[in-house]
Amino acid sequence: MPLSHDALAERLRTAYQRGAVPPLREGLLASDVEGAYAVQARNTQFWQAAGRRVVGRKIGLTSKAVQEQLGVNQPDFGVLFNDMQLADGGVLSSAQVIQPKAEAEVALILGRDLSGTRHTAFDVQSAADCAVAALEIVDSRIADWKITVADTVADNGSAAFFVLGAERKSLTGLDLYTCGMALELNGAVVSVGSGAACLGHPLAAAAWLANTLSVRGESLKAGDVILTGALGPMVSIKPRDHVSAQIGGLGRVHFYVEG
Repeated sequence: MPLSHDALAERLRTAYQRGAVPPLREGLLASDVEGAYAVQARNTQFWQAAGRRVVGRKIGLTSKAVQEQLGVNQPDFGVLFNDMQLADGGVLSSAQVIQPKAEAEVALILGRDLSGTRHTAFDVQSAADCAVAALEIVDSRIADWKITVADTVADNGSAAFFVLGAERKSLTGLDLYTCGMALELNGAVVSVGSGAACLGHPLAAAAWLANTLSVRGESLKAGDVILTGALGPMVSIKPRDHVSAQIGGLGRVHFYVEG
């Protein structure tokens, strides 16, 4: 008998303490995106009841390069909680991750709510207070990253932690389409990309998120952080690594992995 959504959600929660679990085929078909979001929602509710606070959303699988890495062909989203944020230049605890990877992104911080439906990139630009260089630490609770889109959606978009840079930039006159990104690992460039790699434009990715949430009866709020998606391939990280990214017009962001 297939496992219930509640049972799958509990299995993912136990992975945080006990280690990665096999793909969720006992209860989710690889293409069952709606079922996967139901699993994600159960864990979101569980964690909110435990005292965690939602501070935004992350968009995943916006880069064709990352889609090819993981063998999927559509974006997804996950929830950002307050305890996921690391300080710029801070330290990631190795004990809090299983098989982490890092990717560089454009983050948006909303100045007003994005309610309603059929949002455009212009609507997002109007609602955003600023853009920020960001690093996301992704970490699958599925063993060996053997994920389908259903696995990663159920697993909160493979979210783990995020870092926002110190510079907050107004979107007025800011080129988020051709802006270049260089991700460095211990001083060596390991991933490059541009804003156009993020679903065509980071603002288009954020509009996709707003519209997708509206269909589900949810919306983005003033103050929310939106991680708009990777600008280039993600890279595996390990203890004692220093991870840094530079994004054109937004500046630098970095963190260290505990040794």
